[in-house]
Amino acid sequence: MLAARRRRTPPAEALARRIEARRAHLAVIGLGYVGLPLAVEFAQAGFRVTGIDLNAGRVRQLLAGRSYIQDVPTADVRSLVRSGRLTATTEFDVLRRADAVSICVPTPLSKQRDPDVSFIVAAVEQVKKYVHPGMLVILESTTYPGTTDELILPELEKTGLRVGVDFFLAFSPERVDPGNTVWQTRNTPKVVGGVTPACTRMAVALYRQRLEQVVPVSSPQVAEMVKLLENTFRSVNIGLVNELALLCRRLKIDVWEVIEAAATKPFGFMPFYPGPGLGGHCIPIDPFYLSWKARASGFEARFIELAGYINGQMPEHAANLAVQALNQRGKAVRGAKVLLLGMAYKANIDDVRESPSFDIMKTLEDRGAKVEYSDPFVPSLDYFGRRMKSTPLTPRNLRRFDCAVIATAHQAFPYGLIVRHSKTVVDTRNALKGRRSSKIVRL
Repeated sequence: MLAARRRRTPPAEALARRIEARRAHLAVIGLGYVGLPLAVEFAQAGFRVTGIDLNAGRVRQLLAGRSYIQDVPTADVRSLVRSGRLTATTEFDVLRRADAVSICVPTPLSKQRDPDVSFIVAAVEQVKKYVHPGMLVILESTTYPGTTDELILPELEKTGLRVGVDFFLAFSPERVDPGNTVWQTRNTPKVVGGVTPACTRMAVALYRQRLEQVVPVSSPQVAEMVKLLENTFRSVNIGLVNELALLCRRLKIDVWEVIEAAATKPFGFMPFYPGPGLGGHCIPIDPFYLSWKARASGFEARFIELAGYINGQMPEHAANLAVQALNQRGKAVRGAKVLLLGMAYKANIDDVRESPSFDIMKTLEDRGAKVEYSDPFVPSLDYFGRRMKSTPLTPRNLRRFDCAVIATAHQAFPYGLIVRHSKTVVDTRNALKGRRSSKIVRL
């Protein structure tokens, strides 16, 4: 009888109790566009959350109660830090006291456009040092199918702990859409796939403490493929409509009018829109993770790679439109002054990751143009080691340039002023829809 009383509570049961009572200590590795919103959500749910990031500047800002992510209000961060529910550090030894850890680190492409999972590997090395019975580990970083089982699980099992019994491992793809005021971390459905059924139960139990809908799937590989399908779907359809835009230009048909009319069909059609290229961390990158995995499996994903090729050509096409617009006004591109309107990869945000604007700028500069930019969300930036500042949009400044290129359709841009005072305007986003002027060149 005495021995039965002293029997230790199984790790799964102990973790489940701590999660349900919201007494679990959570750690989030990587405090960027994915990690910080996640950390804030769980802290607001009453959990004690520690963010870990090697960027000391980020850590200092958080400890001072300031947010550096547009979608996370500083007031929320300040309140949570003051209450003690949210803190941050550059050290990993806090993991020894963590009940659950979410890995939200970047997964870029190498120069050869192969997956670079070095950030995941580095994070797992740290987790392995401190993993203990009753710990839940969740990878949220976008990656290729098999990463959780083939890369993370073997490392954690080297500790002698058993997955699904002593520790719990799952994959749950991030679905962050920067600048989206409707769908945010809390109300976007969360897909979860654990290595074992117990792993899935633990991860689902955690997310359900704060997120509105959790969608369990049968394995990490399914969850990993879900994210790649979502963004490859977008990449392929954007590639299709970009190719259609090139064809329509040759046929002298307004592609924007075509799409608008097609979108009136109430079934069997979903509108996608052309543009100067893909940006952000997901859509330009995720399809290459999938095609890389396909090649590794002896399968050629030609459809996916073709879409990537077409989308990759669009920044050069946008630059060519600027060159043509200059030529039509008797101005050579060499020595011409070009104003690039928008450096963020999409409208109304400050995120410049993988933005096609950088490729447009480089292409024009390589041809001899003198390029400046204007972006109300990006007051300054580093461009190939050169510090640049946003040019204010005034009538005098606009008249200084031979051509303005709308690369991002920010609502804050004064489009009437731009058309009135620019010598010519290249519109790659249909931002000037409905405006008629001989100055306007449309994608």
